[in-house]
Amino acid sequence: MTERFFLYDDLEDTKTRFVSFMGENQRFDLALVRSDRYYGKQLVLDIQGSRFAIIGTDDLEEEGYLEHAFQLESKDAEELRAFLYEVI
Repeated sequence: MTERFFLYDDLEDTKTRFVSFMGENQRFDLALVRSDRYYGKQLVLDIQGSRFAIIGTDDLEEEGYLEHAFQLESKDAEELRAFLYEVI
């Protein structure tokens, strides 16, 4: 067997916030991971939907980003966007 070639193998301290809230149409169960690795952005994991994205305020302003990343309808994405603006 050949030797494994790592592109990187780092350990990093992170701070994770678990939050669950009910939107008008659906429940959001999220893990927000803060780290120095993503240049001020946070890793947002949708636990129920098994999706994740690296998100900063610039991503929240990009049209259709949350809809695509989390496979949400526009109204649900707006609720998530409003919450993320408060915490990111």
